[in-house]
Amino acid sequence: MNYKHYITITAIVISAIAVQAQEASVLGRIKDIGNAEFVMHYMDGATRRSDTVQIKNDLFSWKGVLREPQKVGFMFPSRYAEAFLEAGTIKLDAHKDSLYNLRVTGSKLQDEADAYAATLVDLEERTNPLYEKWGKGTAEEQLKIEQEMESIRKERRQRAAKYIAAHPKSAFSLSLVEDRSAMGSFEEVKPLYDLLDKGLLNTAKGKALTDRLAVIQRSALGSDMLAFTQNDQHGNPVSFADFKGKYVLVDFWASWCGPCRAENPNVLKAYNTYKDKNFTVLGISLDDNAEKWNKAIKDDAMPWTQVSSLKGFDNEVSTYYGIRGIPSTLLVDPTGKIIAKDLRGEFLQQKLAEIFE
Repeated sequence: MNYKHYITITAIVISAIAVQAQEASVLGRIKDIGNAEFVMHYMDGATRRSDTVQIKNDLFSWKGVLREPQKVGFMFPSRYAEAFLEAGTIKLDAHKDSLYNLRVTGSKLQDEADAYAATLVDLEERTNPLYEKWGKGTAEEQLKIEQEMESIRKERRQRAAKYIAAHPKSAFSLSLVEDRSAMGSFEEVKPLYDLLDKGLLNTAKGKALTDRLAVIQRSALGSDMLAFTQNDQHGNPVSFADFKGKYVLVDFWASWCGPCRAENPNVLKAYNTYKDKNFTVLGISLDDNAEKWNKAIKDDAMPWTQVSSLKGFDNEVSTYYGIRGIPSTLLVDPTGKIIAKDLRGEFLQQKLAEIFE
């Protein structure tokens, strides 16, 4: 046999064995859903895949390649759910009215996630009563609630850090850091990232996390705010350079975002309180519909400058900073440097009081 031909055949055989080792078979039952379909979102190496899966008489099946153990998303007709899957045979079970409670068997990674979640039950029990009191008391009472919530979030982050440090090679640890990087600051994410094993960071998902870290570093405290120009609702260009010399709350929001609209009165309170003390707000809307954007500005009585590219989440500024959820804010000082991130509620009022009073 030709030596080169032998090498080629060997490579093909090894490749086929590798793919077979990565094959996953998912068998599922969604009780009382009958006939329906959902979309399954997963990563194939560095490529995001979305497969439509048919449910017939409550049952469905899916076969594919999962190159790495990972968190997989399921967009059902009435709700989104997630589960940790890996190569092998996996069974999913749920009821149509409680899709958030997917029961998974056959996935060691999901077993790990379930065990970790069990260690956080006490934090959930402390959090739920606070949500029931949210927004129902005085400003002082609300600040106390927000401080207690932040204390619980801090405890959650500490437990995550402890877990990651004890399991640096775990794909679940990588997922914990990924989750924090979606909304967390660079200052919060970098120490967790540094705990992960270098081999784990060389996987496709590890490399994606490295790229994500570079993006959120752009909004690290002390960084210069991006110089940008976008049009206001009247079509006039607005440059961020025009705001130099002022404290500016850069507020990422959208007309369709319920939490944003709920926060707008709080931003208005801050604006009215400090607008004569070298402070202003610059709204950056992630809308893609000018009419809805303009209506929201009017309905929420927002007097500050508003800009948008009307490209939704493809807005150049939000993309530059890797913003994946709103409301989100950056507080910029008169020299153009970022000094705080994601201030809202009474925390926003407290921070501005520290600066101006």
